[in-house]
Amino acid sequence: MNFSLIGAAGYIAPRHMQAIKDTGHALVSAYDINDSVGIIDSISTNCSFFTQFEYFLEHAWRLKRERERAIDYWVVCSPNHFHSAHITAGLHLGCDVICEKPLVSNPAQLDELRSVEEETGRRVYSIMQLRHHPAIHELRDKVLAEQREGQYDVELTYITARGPWYLASWKGDPRKSFGVMAEIGIHFFDMLHVIFGELKHQVLHYHDEHKAAGYLEYEKARVRWFLSIDAEDLPERVRGQHSTYRNITCDGEEFEFSSGFSDLHTVSYREILAGRGFGIETVRHCVETVYQLGMATPEAPREGEAHPQLSRIESVPTRAAASR
Repeated sequence: MNFSLIGAAGYIAPRHMQAIKDTGHALVSAYDINDSVGIIDSISTNCSFFTQFEYFLEHAWRLKRERERAIDYWVVCSPNHFHSAHITAGLHLGCDVICEKPLVSNPAQLDELRSVEEETGRRVYSIMQLRHHPAIHELRDKVLAEQREGQYDVELTYITARGPWYLASWKGDPRKSFGVMAEIGIHFFDMLHVIFGELKHQVLHYHDEHKAAGYLEYEKARVRWFLSIDAEDLPERVRGQHSTYRNITCDGEEFEFSSGFSDLHTVSYREILAGRGFGIETVRHCVETVYQLGMATPEAPREGEAHPQLSRIESVPTRAAASR
């Protein structure tokens, strides 16, 4: 099948290109406003490339008239605020669409995309690679097997150090990235839902351009969570050795999953091509969670709700201050 990719010069695009190659298909065209896309040659030397979207779209419509060359899958790796428009363009071309997370910024956009799916008869699939991670499967299986009555006590920590370039790029602009919770956190909120069931209650404790923290209560778990792009938040034992730290503890048992991400996009593509992709309704819950947290005003943590990392942040609201 033929694939076309938007956002070819970005960080995540090579994983999609490799997944297209690994699943035995062809990358026939790509687009980015930047031309640092030499990585394409390791995937295909017969891929048309464009730096202007209008020419890229015109080329796609031309291919549509040729049955053997028509695009089957339209892959969206563009900045987050373009996702809805780029997905819609792909659907109207008659393509199924594979899009990086977050799919869109709010539930209303999901409703609009659902309408376009119905109009065109095509489908949208979101990349949620954590659903395929072995450590997550292990924890999900543990929860399913135990069938316990009460809730688990869970602590989620995700720190991925980013340099000054991050805030200077579109990722540092919340109007384009939708903020740190959407950019680095949405697939973790998806993971928690998959493992622990329906979200019942949520509180935001802290949020700035570098980090966020809060409390989530699911059917089967009470979750204290912390997300950060600040290298100073990395644990001492990994600082200087790794720039990323992913950790979840469940009733004190640690499930560390900083590794094991190298081929998850390929796994995701195989699942999509087999008809088992994650569509709009599958990811609606995590889009809603991030949207609601983004609209929330930080509150002082109640007893037992604060993530340990909050003690290092001086500007976190306190209950004493709130009572005044």
